[in-house]
Amino acid sequence: MFKHLLLPTDGSKLSEAMIHKAIAFARDAGAQVTAIHVTEPFHTFSLRAEMLEDTGERYERDSRARADHYLGMVQREAGEKGVACDTICAISDHPYEAIIAAAQRRECDLIMMASHGRNALSAALIGSETQKVLSHCRIPVLVYREPVAA
Repeated sequence: MFKHLLLPTDGSKLSEAMIHKAIAFARDAGAQVTAIHVTEPFHTFSLRAEMLEDTGERYERDSRARADHYLGMVQREAGEKGVACDTICAISDHPYEAIIAAAQRRECDLIMMASHGRNALSAALIGSETQKVLSHCRIPVLVYREPVAA
């Protein structure tokens, strides 16, 4: 059914859990995966602490190192499971746009991504990249949420 999955990762524990499930899903479906990590560009004026403390060059170097680490983890696991894997490191002020563009460019037929399960008010106020992908994308999206303990 699905032959090419796009797996956005932000390096969070929930994103890691989604990656494990997505690679197993891809293996069982005989699909390939493309992992993407989107970094925001450096801004002189920012509320993000790492941007306030860094120079542009250092921020970009550190962001690339984090992306390489996250994407490398996906590549290693995919390799161990026999799943073909490619990676993308993108820079965008709007990660959801970069995710959708990558899925279209790579002709992915499914995006699998994690949702942190914020409540409706929190999601409305600060937004959710997952919600934005769901709202703007014509490609099917499978959202992984962490199981709630009974």
